[in-house]
Amino acid sequence: MLENIEVLCHSCIKFNKGEVIYFDPFKIEKNYNDADAIFITHDHYDHYSEEDIDKVVKKGTIIVAPEDLLTKLLKKGFERDNMVLVTPNQKYTVKGIEFQTIPAYNVNKQFHPKANEWVGYVLKIEGVTYYIAGDTDITEENKKVKCDVAFVPVGGTFTMDYKEAAELINEIKPKIAVPTHYGSIVGEKSDGVSFSKLVSPEIEVEVLMK
Repeated sequence: MLENIEVLCHSCIKFNKGEVIYFDPFKIEKNYNDADAIFITHDHYDHYSEEDIDKVVKKGTIIVAPEDLLTKLLKKGFERDNMVLVTPNQKYTVKGIEFQTIPAYNVNKQFHPKANEWVGYVLKIEGVTYYIAGDTDITEENKKVKCDVAFVPVGGTFTMDYKEAAELINEIKPKIAVPTHYGSIVGEKSDGVSFSKLVSPEIEVEVLMK
């Protein structure tokens, strides 16, 4: 289920499964310019990075992003026809891939207000359902997510810490959990391992962070 999937840095995830999809490109090492689609969870600099978008975008790339990024995307030069602007709790299709948006927000801090309508994504690709949580705490909405693979932030400060992330994973019970959002801007490099020790034994944890 994780074949041809990489966690490149922080919350930057790359899928290469027929279509090349980046989530929150950040600190991309070189110019790949191979993205069929780019999914953005919200507009913080470590998730919406125009410098890094430039390294992966190509002619015809579809960019999926919350509605509040419209002005920035137009200023950046994206054509409106190549944008899919999203709001929470909705279903969409891009490049033949069905996905839905899950609200991503803080419940006990103010970095990611629910009112901003930022999101995580649940996608179905090749029969496997993937949840990319975005920057979030445990919420009533993400406790209801059904997925095979979950990518969850574990670094704390701005999101769940590794203990809270393990609590969420143990509740939603994916087959595989992948920790993200730790070891550079926030969190310790050990957070991925610490997270894995708290996840129920029947759930596989894969630490993909480079």
